[in-house]
Amino acid sequence: MENKEWYFEYEIQKNRPGLLGDISSLLGMLSINIVTINGVDEGRRGMLLLTTDSRNIERFESILRTMDTITVIKLREPKLRDILAVRHGRYIQRDADDKKTFRFVRDELGLLVDFMAELFKQEGHKLIGIRGMPRVGKTESVVAASVCANKRWLFVSSTLLKQTIRSQLIEDEYSDDNLFILDGIVSTRRANERHWQLVREIMRLNSVKVVEHPDVFVQNTEYTLDDFDYIIELRNNPDEEITYEVVEQNDQFAASDFGSFDF
Repeated sequence: MENKEWYFEYEIQKNRPGLLGDISSLLGMLSINIVTINGVDEGRRGMLLLTTDSRNIERFESILRTMDTITVIKLREPKLRDILAVRHGRYIQRDADDKKTFRFVRDELGLLVDFMAELFKQEGHKLIGIRGMPRVGKTESVVAASVCANKRWLFVSSTLLKQTIRSQLIEDEYSDDNLFILDGIVSTRRANERHWQLVREIMRLNSVKVVEHPDVFVQNTEYTLDDFDYIIELRNNPDEEITYEVVEQNDQFAASDFGSFDF
């Protein structure tokens, strides 16, 4: 039988010396290995487990139900958020109403890069939007995650160094292994029809596309937010409001003072 991973999370009800040791011993007697363990929230621990027999997980769960020192929160096949929570010691914040929206602050750039890298490693088409104010680290995080995922990134439109607007790709750039980065404001406010023909071609590729400022992007195109698989919000602090007036002023400044590339 093949090894199978499980995610186990519990909340401590009565903290006492040796509690973790007791749980570890119980897992050992059931031939369940602990891969990783970490605190994932106040009073909670998460574990990635490995076993060849799923029946041992069922036995483990039935024993846990009789214990009054802990409460089982999750015991399931691990999701991406579970793996990252154990790895980083905290859960990614998720919008309560829109389950595909994930929130980060600048202090969590390491967690954000790790999260995006895992998404980029997945095969097939994926459309990801990223919201945030200027100089919060959106583009830099996307590039860093591309490196972690061993992906080649291509700017289709951007203001990272100079304003870039591309209207064609060379042959080897039409690859499903490449990652395409678009700035929604630059593409919708300053690009020509040749650029949009290229954008539509890229959208049909079976690859990952990242769109900065997705709300502006969908206001001026045939695409909608429903077309996005994930929306990421990056703020300097949890209370920061993401507005597009400052973003658009910043884009105009970049275009007028520093010139642009159009190729």
